[in-house]
Amino acid sequence: MMQSQRVTATYWVETPYALEQAAMILAGEQSTGTFTRVPGETDLLRERHGAIIEQIEPLEDHDGPGLPGVALPAGHDGVFRRGRVVISFPLHNFGPSIPNLMSAVAGNLYELQELSGLRLLDLDLPEAFAARYRGPKFGIEGTRRLLGVYDRPLLGTIVKPSVGLSVEELAELVERLARAGLDVVKDDELNADPPYAPFEQKVAAVTAAIERAADATGKRMMYAFNITGDWDELRRNHDLVVGAGGNCVMVSLLSIGLAGLAHLNSYSEVPIHGHRNQWGMLTRSPHLGMEFTAYQKLCRLAGADHLHVNGLDGKFYESNESVTRSIQACTTPLLGGYQTMPVISSGQWAGTAHATYAAAATVDVMHLAGGGMLAHPDGAAAGFESMRLAWEAAVAGQSLEQCADRHSAVRRAIDKFGKAGR
Repeated sequence: MMQSQRVTATYWVETPYALEQAAMILAGEQSTGTFTRVPGETDLLRERHGAIIEQIEPLEDHDGPGLPGVALPAGHDGVFRRGRVVISFPLHNFGPSIPNLMSAVAGNLYELQELSGLRLLDLDLPEAFAARYRGPKFGIEGTRRLLGVYDRPLLGTIVKPSVGLSVEELAELVERLARAGLDVVKDDELNADPPYAPFEQKVAAVTAAIERAADATGKRMMYAFNITGDWDELRRNHDLVVGAGGNCVMVSLLSIGLAGLAHLNSYSEVPIHGHRNQWGMLTRSPHLGMEFTAYQKLCRLAGADHLHVNGLDGKFYESNESVTRSIQACTTPLLGGYQTMPVISSGQWAGTAHATYAAAATVDVMHLAGGGMLAHPDGAAAGFESMRLAWEAAVAGQSLEQCADRHSAVRRAIDKFGKAGR
């Protein structure tokens, strides 16, 4: 079969068995086989539908299992073997369907007793997926066009406090931020349609506040309304936002699922801001889950225009190297050229601009700071200015200290957030 008609998945594997044996079990379990050969499992069926082991690269051995529930082979020598295993699956087993693809490449294989560790590292998908899924409608270029902001990052913040603001308090905050010149403000992932602030009322109040600020400043800010909910709620809330003149919707990707994202993208008229909360449970253990490199490809196919990637020197556990890989993955063209705007957030402030620029090697990012902008000692406008100036310095090859010597907004940010390390 032509390689273009196969899906290739790359795994990190740990096993008390030989790597070759573990790979055979994995490939069989996720295609034509089970623990024993069954009637109807002919050689012809295996040849047509079986997964193929394309490559096995041994890595270092280990002296203990990474995961519980491992069945040791008879006479086990105490060694747990690690390797990178590449397996290809025939596309006609599941077709260009993201939900059914996930059952094949990330299904029951995580439960196999022969494996003491497993991570999905990457996916290579055939062009058939691009024909089925249109990908982001806006992405980097379309988002910039909506905002009229070029040649620098899109800068903004997250509504804080995350929960508890009344509709009136939220509208007041949003208008203040819009008048301060911010490019983007997003709802927190914890706040979608709570009983104390019904979504319809929130949309009406926030869009009116943005319009008042736009009338005064000539600049119309982007606001990402959190529409996370069941499929009927996604449609209803999207239509509320668009009907009120809103210009962005946000969803928690793991809450609505990849099929939910693709469903939303089929009718969305504004950019979709994809938040990856809950991602840590799929990736934090080095012995389990998947790399963002694989997951982001599926999110981009399904239609995410903006995609959260964590932040450099931030408040979460992830290493800067991992965040860097995520940023670069989002901007690497996929299939039909899909590009998604990486969204950098988590413990960000002006002092993280230099590390972010070094990692991204581009200004095509959305850099969000919650407390790092809202809690600036001179207010949100100064917080926005400090980040804009820090980015200008980074691109120009000037240090943060050099920038601070010329601009009080940056100096004041260092005085407050530099000491806290956040």
